[in-house]
Amino acid sequence: MNLAANLSTEDLQNLDTAHHLHPFTDYAALAKEGSRVITKADGCYLWDSNGNRYLDGMAGLWCMQVGYGRHEIADAVHRQMLELPYYNTFFKTTHPPAVALSQKLAELTPEGLDHVFFAGSGSEANDTVMRMVRYYWARAGKPEKQVIIGRKFGYHGSTVAAAAMGGMGGMHEQAGMIPGVHHITPPYWFDIGRAQGMSPEEFGRAAAHELEKAIDEIGEDKVAAFIAEPIQGAGGVIIPPESYWPEVKRILAERDILFIADEVICGFGRTGEWFGSDYYGLKPDLMPMAKGMSSGYLPISAVMVSGKVLEHLVGEGGEFYHGYTYSGHPASCAAALANIEILQREKIVERVKSVAAPALQKAWFALEDHPLVGEARMVGLVGALELVPDKSDMSKRFAPVGEIGTLCRDISFRNGLVMRAVRDAMIISPPLVISEDEIAELARLVRKTLDDTHAELKSRGMVA
Repeated sequence: MNLAANLSTEDLQNLDTAHHLHPFTDYAALAKEGSRVITKADGCYLWDSNGNRYLDGMAGLWCMQVGYGRHEIADAVHRQMLELPYYNTFFKTTHPPAVALSQKLAELTPEGLDHVFFAGSGSEANDTVMRMVRYYWARAGKPEKQVIIGRKFGYHGSTVAAAAMGGMGGMHEQAGMIPGVHHITPPYWFDIGRAQGMSPEEFGRAAAHELEKAIDEIGEDKVAAFIAEPIQGAGGVIIPPESYWPEVKRILAERDILFIADEVICGFGRTGEWFGSDYYGLKPDLMPMAKGMSSGYLPISAVMVSGKVLEHLVGEGGEFYHGYTYSGHPASCAAALANIEILQREKIVERVKSVAAPALQKAWFALEDHPLVGEARMVGLVGALELVPDKSDMSKRFAPVGEIGTLCRDISFRNGLVMRAVRDAMIISPPLVISEDEIAELARLVRKTLDDTHAELKSRGMVA
């Protein structure tokens, strides 16, 4: 049913306010302003109910790798729904789409990750990870190894366990913390290392040593795992200095703890490699992933499991009491398989590395000359611009934090570009199929948005 064809934008907004509770939303503020009603999409573009077009610089929510309107995926899902729309994978049962996707993921992911547990979202995948980690150590005869170390500004989802492992203070304040999670300093040089007078290389090593220090203080006999995104996405596209991951790998190699690489955002081509773990040469024991796995066409996620972990999960038998109604949903598996087939057939990941990323990075780094931009950073097709009030003194920040980022985000929408604000950093993560002409358009719209934001701040007396 096409409600947009029968109702005005105002009608849709009123119904939305009356019944729909949005994620991560101030409901009172949204009710005053009204929702943006998106009605259709094609390629890298979205349209709202008033006919306005937007270049989607966020690939939906970090997930629309192959672009909107891919008939191959819709057709694959339609065929699957006619043949087997749903059946569960409990009770010693499987179906061909789950089997085929399991095989494909084992083929694509880093060496040693040969088994997969399916779920429906990144949050579910990371809840699964916590269960697996603690079950693993119990089966290994070390049940006291319970603590999972994460990073501040890390994001692993919004369910209770996933939010606890993440490092978002606001989420912890609302949901509380569960026992056995510890957070360390992230490799955020612009915000932390610079203030400490360190070079990126020095700070990368120092941030890595926070992990070593935490393990020693908590006790290796109590630490179960370290969880980290190769690049921290929702935390502000925190790209670690080159010295960070080599030192973390050394620390992990010397200690008996598991490594969880959260690939929910970095996976399926975002960095110009199939996975962020490939980009940084990481060897995780567990690898949760979602988003780009189906390009968001249907909900699906997975946890890749190494042979080391599998040894104790399987062991001498015994049931792992965990699973979801929609684990390995046949239609979602069909969507993921069709999406991966497009990525491979069109060599989209290779094109990101050789064409799209170099073009976008050149345009992105050129924005560093803007009076509002303190730093431009990017890997593959994911980047951030740090907004500052005074480039001559990078220690100064806008106050309250996040207000100017939100202003810039809203101006960006008005200019026809979807960007995200994290604190006062502007984030992009466009579809991997973005063309060179669209990259030029994106860069033009970002600069216009920065100019408009700067003009607004100048009128308020907030910048010179």
